[in-house]
Amino acid sequence: MNIHPAAVIDPRAQLDSSAIVEAYAVIDGPVNIGPETRIGAHAVVSGHTTLGARNTVSSFASIGAPPQDSHYQGEPTELIIGDDNLFREYVSIHRATVKATGKTLIGNGNMIMAYCHIAHDCIIADHVIMANLATMAGHVEIGSHANLGGMVGVHQYCRIGDFAYVGGMSGIALDVPPYVIMEGTRNQMRIAGINKIGLRRSGMDRETIKNLEEAFKILFRSPELLLKDSLAKLEDEMKDCLEVQLMVDFFRTSKRGVVKRTLDD
Repeated sequence: MNIHPAAVIDPRAQLDSSAIVEAYAVIDGPVNIGPETRIGAHAVVSGHTTLGARNTVSSFASIGAPPQDSHYQGEPTELIIGDDNLFREYVSIHRATVKATGKTLIGNGNMIMAYCHIAHDCIIADHVIMANLATMAGHVEIGSHANLGGMVGVHQYCRIGDFAYVGGMSGIALDVPPYVIMEGTRNQMRIAGINKIGLRRSGMDRETIKNLEEAFKILFRSPELLLKDSLAKLEDEMKDCLEVQLMVDFFRTSKRGVVKRTLDD
């Protein structure tokens, strides 16, 4: 175990023997740090926080602080982080409240750039990129391979679907469907189309991308169809395409409503 003598480690913390803790870092509370995870200089990891393997927490990050919620009374809620995540300078991630599962959850392989904030009770899947100063309010859910540009702000309880690409400085007040490119602020949110470049880079096959493009036309560019009719049409005509069915399910399970306006509207 490589712990700098200037680091402060709570006796309740459990650190793998291969973990690295740099100078002036603070491990405060029943923290669990996995193999080859590095805690940078002046970073603070606190509370009931679990970090898996090979994570990097950069200088001055705050991981596992109490939620910014006026109803929180110090309950032993958690922050659980998977493997291979990168948290850059001044990132803040808060543990949960007791309003949902009691857990803020971060998956694997995510890149969270400088000054980003992930609030209480958020769920971040795998391989998500958040560019500098992107911020999330409480109870936000981000799907795998989503990409948020710099200074994006996400309203509480919103969802952003798998492979969605959100342009910089966007304000998200409704759910963003999977596989799309979106930009704009609150009442001006617009969807440009399917995130074809991101899907190709991920290795998605041409036929699936073609199906998603057709589904986009039916959902967003068929004014003669009501939303319920568009969803029923996709369920019937593209029932063998898992990605299209995931998009249908995203619409059906939305509680805040889904962005429907496009750049052509």
